[in-house]
Amino acid sequence: MSTFPFDELRRWPDLESPELVAVDAADRILLSELKEAIDRDPTLLHSPLTVIGDTHGALTLGALAALGFSQVKVHQDARSGERALENNARQLTAFLPEESSFQHLPLSAELVEGAHLVILRLPRGLEQLDQWAALIASHAAEDVLVFGGGRIKHMTLGMNDVFGSYFETVEASLAEQKSRVLRARGPKKAVALEALTQWPKSQHHPDLDLVVCAEGGAFAGTSIDIGTYDLLAVLDRVSGQQGMRIIDFGCGTGVLATQIAKLRPSATVIASDQSAAAVESAKATIVANGVSDRVSVLRDDGLSAQPDSSADLILFNPPFHSGAAVHAGTSLRLFAEAGRVLKSGGELWVVANRHLSYKPALRKLVGETREVRRTPKFTVTRSIKA
Repeated sequence: MSTFPFDELRRWPDLESPELVAVDAADRILLSELKEAIDRDPTLLHSPLTVIGDTHGALTLGALAALGFSQVKVHQDARSGERALENNARQLTAFLPEESSFQHLPLSAELVEGAHLVILRLPRGLEQLDQWAALIASHAAEDVLVFGGGRIKHMTLGMNDVFGSYFETVEASLAEQKSRVLRARGPKKAVALEALTQWPKSQHHPDLDLVVCAEGGAFAGTSIDIGTYDLLAVLDRVSGQQGMRIIDFGCGTGVLATQIAKLRPSATVIASDQSAAAVESAKATIVANGVSDRVSVLRDDGLSAQPDSSADLILFNPPFHSGAAVHAGTSLRLFAEAGRVLKSGGELWVVANRHLSYKPALRKLVGETREVRRTPKFTVTRSIKA
């Protein structure tokens, strides 16, 4: 694997910063496990490899260029991760075998159908891991080998238990560079198929008369996070003009999109998120609440699919992290995107942790900004594009 220039991999268009990397020790130890598996059984190279949770392409491109796989099926939850993989593949095309290829697939049976080898980056949420493990056990080959790798500081014993629910054998590798791999084999197909029927999960919230649906990787699951509640508390104060074009930016499970569609029935609402799990969750939430005729759901990196000066109102509960790393630059890039997409006089409503103090940045990137609501943990601001 030393001939492939892993250090030249980039995160772009995801946030780039000296302390944020495109490949880490968990990626390397997973590829080492994979190499050992094909050294024991070279026939494994003759069928497609399935990769789940590749962050920026290190696993996919490493498997093709350094290990000799000709085909990789890959699922990445983040659209920015897909774009980073594509960019890295173009940048390092000289290192990829001519006949090699990778295929982006949704989290579906096709991704793992008949797979003999599956490698994945362990997600931080057990619900997401549960859904992934059940999918693999349901549709992969009976002799499938599953390698799940991660940084030890983000791993828990609960991950072993999740794999143990759907596989006969689960074992952990020795720690290496503060990373570890969980190995699973022997899929319990009947149990896994039954477990898959629970997704997406749903919960009715009587205080809002709202049904929230969630796939395993959706932030906050079927609950409603407290920041969103703070924005919901003042949602009736946004503009009520007829025929508005409204965007729920980073829509998650679609709570804000659903509620604003109820409050402003003449509006056209777009629910946008880069997470595949969020998009599927939002679609289910919108259908469950009977507003699918007024709300469309889009998977997008930022607001790249939205024209300049096209939205009257954007609602935003921004992330302040990039992967596992807390980084304010994530939100600042997205504020600039919102400023680009808003019409002159359009409004950006943001809920954020009080300590982040986004108002100066919002004034610079969008326009005049004032505080609408303050609680012990959050502030809601309204910015008007000049």
